[in-house]
Amino acid sequence: MQIFVTGGTGYIGSRLIPALMTRGHRVVALVRPASEQRVVAGCRVVVGDALVADSYTHQVEGADALVHLVGVAHPSPAKAVAFRTIDLASARAALAAAQKADVQHLLYLSVAQPAPVMGAYVAARAEAEDLIRRSGIAASLFRPWYVVGPGHYWPLALLPAYYLAERLAYTRPAARRFGLIGIEQMVRAIVRAVEDPPTGVRVWEVPELRAMGG
Repeated sequence: MQIFVTGGTGYIGSRLIPALMTRGHRVVALVRPASEQRVVAGCRVVVGDALVADSYTHQVEGADALVHLVGVAHPSPAKAVAFRTIDLASARAALAAAQKADVQHLLYLSVAQPAPVMGAYVAARAEAEDLIRRSGIAASLFRPWYVVGPGHYWPLALLPAYYLAERLAYTRPAARRFGLIGIEQMVRAIVRAVEDPPTGVRVWEVPELRAMGG
């Protein structure tokens, strides 16, 4: 398959691209100017603006799937404006590019929801999900809360609290929805979704990500 990836030099994208290539897929990565050297060898690079669909739509043509991973790094409540001007705006652009290029499957990295914290972040991702649903495109929506890996290990200190919460009936649903996902699990789940596209919209919550990501 030919897969177009936005955010290919980021935390997840930089690991997803080699995983897809190892499976024999051809990958095209959208990157910002001066970031070409950060993409793994063998991946075709497209320089463009993730916020402007027309800057890369013509390069999406022929792709079987578009994986959208662009977002503000290290989200925090202080970045509320950026969640709309970057996260939501780039999702709009990716959807527009996928539709114009007649891509049959859009994969979108969302976030666990509903959530009692990070309201602006969750709202932007939920709005993007709604846009995707209303477009009619076949889509895989991933809803991790926190993806643990190099440089992102601090939530492991919360594992005792997660362990307890998952064993109490009244906290179990939330604990499972906001459970931690390993970076390898996240990548494997996305690869599985790429290779097994839905006919409509499929939502991958934390339990599904853990199960399908191994």
